[in-house]
Amino acid sequence: MNNLESGSRRKNSLEDSHIEDQNNSNGNNTTNSNVVKKPDFSARAIKHYFATRFPELIPSKEIFHENKQMLNPFPALKKIPGKQWLLMSAGFWAWTWDAFDYFSVSLNVSKLASDFDVSTTDITWGITLVLMLRTVGALIFGFAGDRYGRKWALVVNLICMCILEIGTGFIKTYRQFLGIRACFGVIMGGVYGNAAATVLDDCPVDAKGFLSGLLQQGYAFGYLLAVVFTRAIADTTSKSWRALFWFAAGICFLIIIFRSILPETTAFKKKIAFAKYQKNHNIAQLTFKEKALVSLKIYWLMMIYMVLLMAGFNFMSHGSQDLFPTFLTKQLNFGDNRSTVTNCVANFGALTGGVVVGHFSNFVGRRLSVIICCIIGGALIYPWAFVTNNGIDAAVFFLQFMVQGAWGVIPIHLSELCPPEFRSLIVGLAYQLGNLASSASSTIETRIGERFPMTNEEGVEIYDYGKVMAIFMGCVFGYVLLMTFLGPEHRGASLVRQLEKDGEEKEIIAEVNDQELLLQEKRNSISSTPDTESSNKELDEDAQKLDATKSDVDV
Repeated sequence: MNNLESGSRRKNSLEDSHIEDQNNSNGNNTTNSNVVKKPDFSARAIKHYFATRFPELIPSKEIFHENKQMLNPFPALKKIPGKQWLLMSAGFWAWTWDAFDYFSVSLNVSKLASDFDVSTTDITWGITLVLMLRTVGALIFGFAGDRYGRKWALVVNLICMCILEIGTGFIKTYRQFLGIRACFGVIMGGVYGNAAATVLDDCPVDAKGFLSGLLQQGYAFGYLLAVVFTRAIADTTSKSWRALFWFAAGICFLIIIFRSILPETTAFKKKIAFAKYQKNHNIAQLTFKEKALVSLKIYWLMMIYMVLLMAGFNFMSHGSQDLFPTFLTKQLNFGDNRSTVTNCVANFGALTGGVVVGHFSNFVGRRLSVIICCIIGGALIYPWAFVTNNGIDAAVFFLQFMVQGAWGVIPIHLSELCPPEFRSLIVGLAYQLGNLASSASSTIETRIGERFPMTNEEGVEIYDYGKVMAIFMGCVFGYVLLMTFLGPEHRGASLVRQLEKDGEEKEIIAEVNDQELLLQEKRNSISSTPDTESSNKELDEDAQKLDATKSDVDV
């Protein structure tokens, strides 16, 4: 390969090859019909797309036969190396602690309101601030993760979180509370994208669904831990909620140490190695900004779709969780202990559903898994919202099984839909923009509740929370089902850039082969060289350079 010719490639040729590379990276081979291409809004293209929504939803008999071994998760889990399990643990705990911090406020609203001498509504404004500013964090830390690596972007993110958790314990006024929660919003928004990339970058294909579901349930696990430690610390110590945040900072520090001693993901290291090789051999390449613009040309419609989908998912999560504790205590008159048990049952259902459905999405597909969860979840709305005896525990378990089961598909589904080189940024941004859209869910439910007033057993006027939640969740399940049915799926898409598809890796391999041939010729000519010692030394140096090149690009 001629380095001078490589260095003089035209920018438009590079952009074209990068577009082709982006397309091919979303499938296992170049014949995959589900690759992302520039949007085509011709009548023929639109007609073809909608005509294929149902046929592509149901896996063919051949696919069922090929993937039937995936029903058993253990062979896939055995393929996961020890390093990947450690990276998965780091990503899971980072996301779990993000959720723990968020729920540490929502579970202590009354205590915070009392300490700052404000209303509970004022404290909930601090929660809204977090939701509003998460998008900023997703942009900042998502960009850093894609540009500089998942490892240190996540570590810096967690360091900032640890500092803010310590500082929260020392705030004295309501204004300080709002200020620190605004900062928390930015910091917490950056965790999801890099945590997902850390878990899924190097994951074997057969295990992606399982780890996707496991990662997503860090949110439910974080809520469970927040409930437990609020009872154990905030309700029993003199420092109350302040001690809870100091405890959170200690655990966050341990997560920071854990992630710091682990390596960068192999996928990102390969990306850097290829870029380094291209630079050293004068192979022209697009800048990070140029790559982003090229990706935007291809993926802009997909990005809009992901935000709309995540808005529905976040409405589904908030709609099934936000008013439910109030429903138990005010409408069903459950005591604190009884209410805690039911909420814990709900979260155990969520944890189970996320892992199970996430794994089976490898077999039946991402879209079909979500649609099945929406249909069964819709059928469970009545017992979940209107049963008043102990049977509600079974209903809430299975409804949250379906809600979080659908959520379990999301990390891998979004990762497969977005540009491989901007996964941390796009996955995190889509999630947080959807979260921002759903921040109005409590207001919407309150508006619906005004239409259905009732009187509880104590004669106090309240809303019919069960009916409100049933109406809201029915609409949300329908919306998510429709968006998923109409949307694309790239199950099995590569999560790393496939350079061999645009010929760059072939050129690199060709050059390595040429160097090996040259090295062999030198070996053959040594016997005829008078200065054998000098020739052997030169030969060893050439061999070391060749080995370094092969190691860098994994040839």
